[in-house]
Amino acid sequence: MGTSVIFDPLLAWPVVAALAALALVITALSLWRRLSGWALRGLGLGVILAALANPSLQSEDRETLPDIVLVLRDETGSNRLRERTDQTEAAVAHLTAELLRLGVEERVIPVRDAPDNAGSRLNEALEGALSEVPRDRLAGVFVVSDGLAHDPVTADLPAPAHLLQTGAPGDWDRRLIVRNAPAYGILGETMRLVVRIEDEGDVPAALRGRSVRVGFALNGEAMQHAMAPIGQDMGLDLTLNHGGMNVLHFVLDPAEGELTDRNNEAVVQIHGIRDRLRVLLVSGEPHTGQRTWRNLLKSDPAVDLVHFTILRPPDRQDGVPVTELSLIAFPTRELFIEKIDEFDLIIFDRYRRRGILPNSYFENIRRYVTEGGALLVVGGPELASAESIYYSPLGQIMPAEPTARVFEQPFVPHLSAIGARHPVTAGLDADWPTTDSGLPGWGRWLRQVELTPTSGEVTMLGIGERPLLVQDRVGDGRIAMLASDQAWLWDRGFEGGGPQAELLRRLAHWMMAEPDLEEEALVAEAQGLTMHITRRSLRDGPHSVTITRPDDTQTTVDLTESAPGRFTADWQGAEPGLYRLLSDDLDAVSVLGAANPREYERVVADAAPLQPLLDATRGGVAAIASGLPALRTVSAGRQAFGRGWLGITPRGAYVTTDVRLTPFLPAWAWLLLGGVLFLGAWLREARR
Repeated sequence: MGTSVIFDPLLAWPVVAALAALALVITALSLWRRLSGWALRGLGLGVILAALANPSLQSEDRETLPDIVLVLRDETGSNRLRERTDQTEAAVAHLTAELLRLGVEERVIPVRDAPDNAGSRLNEALEGALSEVPRDRLAGVFVVSDGLAHDPVTADLPAPAHLLQTGAPGDWDRRLIVRNAPAYGILGETMRLVVRIEDEGDVPAALRGRSVRVGFALNGEAMQHAMAPIGQDMGLDLTLNHGGMNVLHFVLDPAEGELTDRNNEAVVQIHGIRDRLRVLLVSGEPHTGQRTWRNLLKSDPAVDLVHFTILRPPDRQDGVPVTELSLIAFPTRELFIEKIDEFDLIIFDRYRRRGILPNSYFENIRRYVTEGGALLVVGGPELASAESIYYSPLGQIMPAEPTARVFEQPFVPHLSAIGARHPVTAGLDADWPTTDSGLPGWGRWLRQVELTPTSGEVTMLGIGERPLLVQDRVGDGRIAMLASDQAWLWDRGFEGGGPQAELLRRLAHWMMAEPDLEEEALVAEAQGLTMHITRRSLRDGPHSVTITRPDDTQTTVDLTESAPGRFTADWQGAEPGLYRLLSDDLDAVSVLGAANPREYERVVADAAPLQPLLDATRGGVAAIASGLPALRTVSAGRQAFGRGWLGITPRGAYVTTDVRLTPFLPAWAWLLLGGVLFLGAWLREARR
């Protein structure tokens, strides 16, 4: 219960104040004139003023509210290392028991890993909890954590805040840092990365200053190793040979006794781009479809095209000077001997053997292909003749043999069963209607050379289900044969045309080993902690993938065929980090969440990030490893910690349940009392 005096004046306070001043003047005059009743007269005037002020006694029935203490429980990655989880459990249980003893209400606030690699957002969690707690009931804040907050401490607290710090006195850790990591790299050019190894905490004397072994692997290839000094930058020269996304994985050998090896790894994702693609196009003779290839290649600004056309073969003499046939002589030796390895792709478009290129040049082209080059043969009638380049050394690597038959009749190109699965041709007919015969609604071609496949995959068919497009791998290189020179009809829109540009673009990029067009591939795309797995294969399923988590545990995921040749699945990871995938003989790596989690950048317990909050509220730090502190109450503004104890400030909050007003005296009593005093003053003065 609470009691207080309140006033509800019958007149406005300024009027009451003026009357009080007048009463004071009257009393002073009475005293100056030495009237014997001046005191009684002054008391009478005071009673009249008190009656005008109308005092009342207010009584309140109050219900006491318990004080509230916030307990921030750190459940982030760095506070789950080693014994820290058990320390956190023990500290929270101890605080619960102590606060129950003191009759204080406890609210436990979990602090988890923030999204988007933001680390431990302790201040953000505290601000959110404070928004739900009345400030006049907050008696204290306890943070059970390693102290490693990643947001600035700005909370304004009316009560002390304390840190119950997890960790052990001898903790130490070693971490790997990639100081510069470009997002893009040009294929074939050398880029420089800088890595650094740092130690923190109580490092054992035997391990200080020693060089350690660092391993690095590109796109899941065999791990390479180098020795790196501690505390110094180490440069690493890297050359990308793989277009698209490249994953560079660094691994630092773990040291005995360090807190964790989660920060002994680093992942760098670099997108490999080609600076310029160099293509050599050799046309055996002028023809209607020749410009199709030239327009396609010249329309790409990333392609450097070298194009030669044989206008007059050696066996044809018409008296026209050579200087009038071309601006420069055909540099056969420079192109096919000296500089052949500078080209990414060579295209023979309706080329026939007429003595311009000797067999030694064709032999060098064969070597170029087997060592990683790319060759595309586009054939017309000359491919089936005795002058066919199949009868050169190139015939040893061609995936199909011409039979000398040429069909001069209309036909609709279509995909084979393998072609529906092959990334070069899969989906080409998706945007085209299907005819009654089951063929795609493409325009017809008018000529085809008959081929007998000897290797590789037949991805497109023509007349009588005969091979139209054959693709193969030879050594480290690739080769393709197109058994028709009629693709230009699609470009001209004949009978509705067809996907000529997309087909030739895909074919050219497949031959240059673009990762997105590999027949057998395992790709994992990450979005947050969700992994979308795609397995491309020319083989029928079922297919599955084995996923190795960051903690080296494994799980197997079955894939479902979502499209011909594409097997997919979505898988949810439990935590950020590097995941390794294996399916048959294919492997891949993927990073869920942040490539290098901020939560593991520093893991040795440190109170410094929270020290401004502790100092501002006169709170303290208690190391859990040294024993759990007792709790006691302290007055507001006093130091709230000492040896073996931490303090909270009682707030004394309450809620009023009932209010009663009782007048000091009734009106007649005030009048009677005032009259008696005035009468007494008059009688006293009259007696004198």
